[in-house]
Amino acid sequence: MEASNSSINEAYWPLPYLYSTFTSIWLVFASCWIINTYINRRFQVNNLQWTLASVPCVKALQLAFSFTFWYSCFYYQTCSLWMSFGVYVTGLLFETASIVSFLLIAHGYSITSERLSIPERRAMAVLSCVFYLILVGHRASIPYFSILLVLDYLLIFFVIFHHITQNLSLLRHQLTFIEDEDVQEMHDAVYTKYLMFKKFKGAMHIVAIAETAIFMSMDSSVDTYWMKLLVREWAHFCIFLYIGWIFRSQDLAPRFSVMPTHKSKRDRIVPPIYSIELDAESFKDFGSHEWQIGVPTSSDDKMMKESIIVVIQHPHACRPI
Repeated sequence: MEASNSSINEAYWPLPYLYSTFTSIWLVFASCWIINTYINRRFQVNNLQWTLASVPCVKALQLAFSFTFWYSCFYYQTCSLWMSFGVYVTGLLFETASIVSFLLIAHGYSITSERLSIPERRAMAVLSCVFYLILVGHRASIPYFSILLVLDYLLIFFVIFHHITQNLSLLRHQLTFIEDEDVQEMHDAVYTKYLMFKKFKGAMHIVAIAETAIFMSMDSSVDTYWMKLLVREWAHFCIFLYIGWIFRSQDLAPRFSVMPTHKSKRDRIVPPIYSIELDAESFKDFGSHEWQIGVPTSSDDKMMKESIIVVIQHPHACRPI
């Protein structure tokens, strides 16, 4: 599609520079996230960090499409339809991937449980698909889809805050049990998870406020478009920088990966953990040099009330200073 410089509103002239700046920022952010996730991959119990790393990659791709579109419009007088379609599709993917990431964290994936249960996966899939379809209708300016989008956002944030509250209550109960039973081996791990959820809850409040402000400021004003774009992109970047820092791949507290495979609606207890140090000669008598012993932690099972987890450390293992 051909476009002359005179036919393009002067208010759009800052857009190529803004998009090029934010493209560079998100590319650096995505690269650092991927490199850190790869270097510290030994600390991961599943693919949560890789899932989160996909979000800034999609955002960087969207901004790159936007920069190419506006740059070609201004300097080559050609506004590519395919580039605008790429901006549209990657924008939908970014919004959907963000919601999926928030739901994964809120459910406690890799924090309070190793995997999501089948009902949780189905509920997340339904919420994500419905959000994507409504967002498509909203971007296409179909009547009443703006109202549906608001209702869908309310439902999604209700689900997110509901699961965050449940996980915080569970972790507080575990911390109380640890203090009462003097199971200090698990205190740092559970407290670290509790702090992560507290910070994530604060981040979700900021996301809810930001999305509300962005939605209310959507109008057809051309003169202030670049200013709204600047505020929106900085808000997105700061939010994901904060969340990425909280859930980055790192050497967390000992026993952080000790968690049930799935969530349970029954009350759970924290099993006591004992550490045993052996010399090299005694350690050779064991049939396996790597012990991974897991036990059910449901307090309803009478047969498992006396179960424990024994952690045996290799005598030549490097210890943190």
